[in-house]
Amino acid sequence: MRAVVFADRSAAALAPLDKHYTIASLPMAGKELILYSVEELIGAGVLHILFVLSDHADKLEELLGRGERWGAQFRVVLSRGAEAPSAVWPRIKHADEPVLVLRGDVLRSPCIGRFLSDAQGQAGNLIHGCAADPRASLVLLRAGAAEAGPLLDKLAWESGSGESGPLGASRAGAADMPKAEIPLADGDLSLIDDLRSFHRANLDLVAKRFRGLQPDGREVALGLVTGRHAVVSPRSLKQGQAYIGEQSRVSPEAELIGEVMIARNVVVDRAATIFDSVVLPHSYVGELVEVGNAIVATDVLIRVDTGAVLKISDAFLLGRLGGDGGAPDGPRNRDRVAGVLLLMLSLPLWPLALFAAALAMPRDGTKLLRAEMLIGNARSSLPALPKSDGAFSTRRFNTRIPVLAMLPRILAVINGDLRLVGVMPLTPQQSESRTEEWQRVRDAAPVGLIGPTQLTLPADATLDECLMSDAFYAGRSGLFKNLRYLWLGVLAFFSRQAWQRVAPFDVLRGSQDVR
Repeated sequence: MRAVVFADRSAAALAPLDKHYTIASLPMAGKELILYSVEELIGAGVLHILFVLSDHADKLEELLGRGERWGAQFRVVLSRGAEAPSAVWPRIKHADEPVLVLRGDVLRSPCIGRFLSDAQGQAGNLIHGCAADPRASLVLLRAGAAEAGPLLDKLAWESGSGESGPLGASRAGAADMPKAEIPLADGDLSLIDDLRSFHRANLDLVAKRFRGLQPDGREVALGLVTGRHAVVSPRSLKQGQAYIGEQSRVSPEAELIGEVMIARNVVVDRAATIFDSVVLPHSYVGELVEVGNAIVATDVLIRVDTGAVLKISDAFLLGRLGGDGGAPDGPRNRDRVAGVLLLMLSLPLWPLALFAAALAMPRDGTKLLRAEMLIGNARSSLPALPKSDGAFSTRRFNTRIPVLAMLPRILAVINGDLRLVGVMPLTPQQSESRTEEWQRVRDAAPVGLIGPTQLTLPADATLDECLMSDAFYAGRSGLFKNLRYLWLGVLAFFSRQAWQRVAPFDVLRGSQDVR
């Protein structure tokens, strides 16, 4: 048996989500909507599936692949999106064997296996699985079936419930077609036809109110289900039920109340409060932010109760993590020129750094300069170092005064290993220790001498805190923000913290010596 899955419905009714999603690709408690139908078909033994796609077809093709993930075979046919299934059907080449036709852009309780079992006892070549809404029906065409266009058009989205519309004539004809009808097993159905129903379907999945379906993950505490590599403390769930998607991180100081669905690759910062809401992939929810009865799509807040759509311009409230941005390019001449100017301005400090390092020698028994190895922007040219793009060797003064200790890094800016502004440099060991996807979001930004992590986090901040700050910068960096950090760097130079002695490994956040 084969299946034809129509997933060509536009998400225009869910604007502004239609910029990045089609209905079939919407995140639904751990996986995209279409995957619920795919996995149900695979479970029923249907391994040959043809998908009819339209908007964002490339993203859906990337998601589905050719079926290898399930041991199946997938093919794709493109639609204009508003075509009736009967108009698409002549372009679908299939063998002379039973074909199950259905929509993959609705959410229904499992019914395919039961329908196929019941259909075995039915005579005839056209079997109609009747759902509460005809668009969620199942249509089984056996070998030798007569013209099935009118019956297939029951699945057409623009036709509404089938009582009226441009396909009314063909639907009238469908009533006269010789066919067997099987009521689908009693269950739940969501058509996902507006923002409110999308929001509600996610919360119903989280609360396990959708019969036969549950979030894709494991329950780590009562009411708390997580995907792979998700980081969340059970104490963050104050009351209710929550789902935390894979590679997402929720601060232990954040509060989740009611029913909350957090998709993959999301960061929820400390003291944030989220209740009865859906947070979509690659979103950042900032410190002390309160989100209620809403959908968060990176820097867009959608209130489902009022229909208000708010674009949040303050990146410290809501923002985008990662996204479609590519990896940073290498060294730039303007950064090198800026490095030369900075070196000239800093020349009076070098004798002072040497003097401070000399004073430390009798206590520590170390040299004036200590070598360190970091990951920068240029490709490594040092054969003795580990094979890691961007690895370079630099020096630091043996002093606990941050400004003086970091002076040699100006030379790394001139060499092109560092930008003037960027994310915090990591050692190769710190880079390799990252096991979660969100920790690598910061790799989309260049590595810099100064940046939000270097300037704003305390010296004793953990590596995860630094990576989170860097990930946030990677998603929101820009010329004006970099100018702001340059100004903050100037102010930091005259601050007490820049000249205050700190613990030895806090000076450069634990950078590693090259022995």
